Formats: sequence, structure tokens, C-alpha cells
Amino acid sequence: MKLSSRFVIDNLFVIAAGFLAVAAMTWSIGVAHWVAFGVSVSVLLLAGLSAVLVPTLARKVGHGVIGLAAAWSIIAALVFSGTALTWLVFADALLLGVLALADLTVHEATTENVVHRLEVLDGATAEERLAA
Repeated sequence: MKLSSRFVIDNLFVIAAGFLAVAAMTWSIGVAHWVAFGVSVSVLLLAGLSAVLVPTLARKVGHGVIGLAAAWSIIAALVFSGTALTWLVFADALLLGVLALADLTVHEATTENVVHRLEVLDGATAEERLAA
């Protein structure tokens, strides 16, 4: 069984989002600030490369939106401080997680649809295949 790169990347985004959410609430402001900056830069680079290098429009849009959320997180990490930064990092982590899960759901729904159609058509008679 071969995993698609989209599935792997979306799962990395979900893990990064969970890590950022926990880091925002557990570590001090200074540490969470730099962790948020570093993780957001990594997510932006990965999402940007994925959006640029793949041929499918759905993946370009999904990872492009995730890249925009990561870019906003970088800006927030550099501009804000104190309690505002803590809550912005937490909110950005939740947004990143939701967007990554949405993209993962779209990927899995389209993959499941293709597999289902192949199974249904494979068991059909010749007349049913022509009708479909």
C-alpha cells in the first residue's frame, strides 16, 4: 500500500497544529513565541512547495490556504506580544488544524469515491457498464 504525499503532508500539518496549541498554553511567552515562529515558517515552506509543485488544483488551493494561515501566524508572532500573542498562537494552531483536517477529508473523500466506483463497476455486467 502506497501513501500519497498529500495524506502525509496533511497529517504533518495536523501534528504541527496540535504541537502549537499545546506549546501556546504550556510554555512561557518567549518560548512559545519562537516555537510558533519556527513551526509556522516550516509549515509555510512545506505548504508553499506543495502548492507550487503539484499539478492538481484541489491540492494547490488546500495547501495554499494552509500557507496563508501559516503566514498570518508568522506575522502575529513578530508583531504581537504578551497575552495577545498566546491566544493568537493558540487560535492560529486551531485554524491550521481545522484547515489541514478539511484538506485531508477532501483527499480521503475523493479517494474513497474512486475506489467505490471501481468496485461497483468491476462487479457489473457488460450491459450495466455500457449504461453507466
